[in-house]
Amino acid sequence: MIVVEVTRGDFVESVHYGAACAANARGEVVLQTGDIESPVFLRSTAKPFIAAAAIEAGVREAFDLDMREIAVMSASHTGEPFHIEAVRSILRKIGLDESALQCGAQEGRGPEPVYNNCSGKHAGILALCRMVGSDIATYMDENNPAEQYILNFCARISGDDPQTWPIGVDGCGIPVYATSLRRAATAFARFATLSDLEPRDGMALLVVRDAMVSHPAYVCGTGEFDTRLMSVAAGSIACKSGAEGVHGAALIPAGVGLVTKVLDGAARARAPLTMAALQALGSPLAEATELAGFCAPIVYNRAGRAVGAIRAVPGFAVEQAST
Repeated sequence: MIVVEVTRGDFVESVHYGAACAANARGEVVLQTGDIESPVFLRSTAKPFIAAAAIEAGVREAFDLDMREIAVMSASHTGEPFHIEAVRSILRKIGLDESALQCGAQEGRGPEPVYNNCSGKHAGILALCRMVGSDIATYMDENNPAEQYILNFCARISGDDPQTWPIGVDGCGIPVYATSLRRAATAFARFATLSDLEPRDGMALLVVRDAMVSHPAYVCGTGEFDTRLMSVAAGSIACKSGAEGVHGAALIPAGVGLVTKVLDGAARARAPLTMAALQALGSPLAEATELAGFCAPIVYNRAGRAVGAIRAVPGFAVEQAST
């Protein structure tokens, strides 16, 4: 269904189709918009779970990782100096240098792979390789024991069978899995509540969640949606954007997970869709003045004049939430 529209003046110029699901830790749906059962690649929205897999394996204790380093393991960072130093610190602690990173350079960043927005995740996976004794040269291979460790952990969190998952290759080269929005929302609800989990998994998720909410700038970057949302939420939300219009959030006091997907993959519609879903769930964050710019981002022309907006279709999520 149409969830976001782009206006120019009073005219709707473009629309984006999307889907959203909120669920509790038992998988009971509390908000549904669109198709929530078809598999969706979570892309970077899965990074908190990838980081938690490494934490569950013991990398925090083995390499004395601090909370900023754990936060950057879950990040799609913007390459600010503090991000780069955190990634380099992880590599030093595990006895590797930047040549071990296979994520590649990123356009618009420095030529070194450490500036890739996924370099923290890659450093965390390399740390996991050290823990499980797998080959760091093939750490991005789906059959590497570290990647299998991650996939099995993520499957437990979402209640999936990893043998049936569609597996692809992410933009940074690691395996990426597809699951339904309902199962992804359940996973984020478990991230919020730490319930319906094996004890070691729950403790690992708690460490990652605490790292993200205490150091939100390390998860994304200055002024970015995830960083601003977690900063304003002040510990009540842990969230993560992903490529192709995906977003996941753990609403901690409510014990609910929320996952949204813009079906055409447009990043511009992601924040308005998520903010509208938060409003439908009754989150006070939807009314926070500090986040107003993400609810309906302004469209500017080349001269800097405001000419339109990107906004959620009025009432779409409210109607779905009430059914």
